[in-house]
Amino acid sequence: MCGIFCLLSRSAAPEEWDQAVLEALQRRGPDSSRDVSVTGTDSGYRCLFSAHVLHMRGLLTPQPWRDAAGNILLWNGEIFEGLPVDPDQNDTTVLSQRLQVNLKEFARSGSVSLEIFSWDYPHIPSTRPESIPIDCRVVMNPAGLALSAPVPPLNESLPASGPDPLTKSRVSVRELEELLAGSAHPDEANHLIRVLSEAVRRRVQAPPPPAGSASVAVLFSGGIDSMILAALADRHVPAQHPIDLLNVAFRLQEPKNHDKKRNKDSPNSDPASLRTFSPFDVPDRLTGRAGLEELRRLNPERRWNFVEINVTLEELQEARRQRIRHLVLPLDSVLDDSIGCAVWFAARGAGAVMEDGGPRPFTSSAKVVLTGIGADEQLAGYSRHRVRFQTAGLRGLLEELSMELGRISSRNLGRDDRVVGDHGKEARFPYLDEGVVSFLSSLPVWLKADLSLPRGVGEKLLLRSAARQLGLGRAAVLPKRAMQFGSRVAKMEDRWEKASDKCRRLLTG
Repeated sequence: MCGIFCLLSRSAAPEEWDQAVLEALQRRGPDSSRDVSVTGTDSGYRCLFSAHVLHMRGLLTPQPWRDAAGNILLWNGEIFEGLPVDPDQNDTTVLSQRLQVNLKEFARSGSVSLEIFSWDYPHIPSTRPESIPIDCRVVMNPAGLALSAPVPPLNESLPASGPDPLTKSRVSVRELEELLAGSAHPDEANHLIRVLSEAVRRRVQAPPPPAGSASVAVLFSGGIDSMILAALADRHVPAQHPIDLLNVAFRLQEPKNHDKKRNKDSPNSDPASLRTFSPFDVPDRLTGRAGLEELRRLNPERRWNFVEINVTLEELQEARRQRIRHLVLPLDSVLDDSIGCAVWFAARGAGAVMEDGGPRPFTSSAKVVLTGIGADEQLAGYSRHRVRFQTAGLRGLLEELSMELGRISSRNLGRDDRVVGDHGKEARFPYLDEGVVSFLSSLPVWLKADLSLPRGVGEKLLLRSAARQLGLGRAAVLPKRAMQFGSRVAKMEDRWEKASDKCRRLLTG
């Protein structure tokens, strides 16, 4: 996402602004930077527009963009549907042409973030579907300043649930596969694959990368959400381009009872106990490696860069103090700290890939970062969904899912967009594509999830059926594990805090 900024001053004289803000904007948009200043007709105020572009498609089009009538546009987003954009076109150009035709009508629809300096419209009322964020405002005209869209209360964070405890029942993988096969809805699963594949196709469009480099990366745990995104990206990314799988792990403490000098000939020894302890073998690292092998079986010709991103406590604390806390705020919960830190390090993509000779230092240069946000919220993937189903039945579950989708922009998307964008990369969310959301919203809740079934089958049931049809048998029966627990960033510094607690580390660094 680009970095856009507007500074209003009641004086016509130039006003200096915070250098740290400028640097943060340039990190989001490293490909082009430009400022435009406008003074009001009565010289009583001045407006500085600053835009920093992350170039993602077509010819590089600098912003702020200005048309023949003098209107100025700053925009932060991508056009995936609704307006036709040819592969060699830049969507800023397409958007500007559409705005010249009918600015007022365009402001009533879509999912965009705009700042418009307009000489023609003193006020543009904007409306939006509850589940789709839109922030469209006319910032200044000859009559003065007009803010037409309400600003959401971003200084609030909602309580989050804790980890989903492992079920005590011992259900074998074979039993889970049999349950999944018996609960499959093949027609709906195929339809989901079609709309999700199209969503991924639109989102893997990016400028051609340098030879041997990837243009697309996936935040990758080896779980069902990221496995499906990787498998569908494989359909649409050119065969000669690698795909980067970004897998983050935070250093574990070595178990106190781990005996490195254990006698290998001991009759009580087993292969697992003889492995050398690795402080980065967190759950997501292990499932990620297994997922890599499954993807290699699906397409052995593709070069899959499994990037092992290892983070120590010292690195975590330094990055939080310097960068992450400023990006996560105004959200301030322990959960936001954990996820914000995990996503920041993962999106940076600095780690190693394993080769025959051992680990090789590697940094992903992919500008597009696919993330699985939206799958759990629509398909009952969280532990709180199972609790709600047990206490209030299908009606209660439906209400919970509706609430999840309605709050996802303020709870997740803003934070993750800021965190990923800090590396000059763009987070893209295929599960929140309008076609995907529309299809899933049209289905009865019992078809999307059956929480009477065990973990690893019942939640996200339809997505598991889709994974099975894609040939992702192992991933199809993996239970949900939140990123903060799978990467082990949660509890790394304070084992007694709760996810919903305010995080003092975000406030003090």
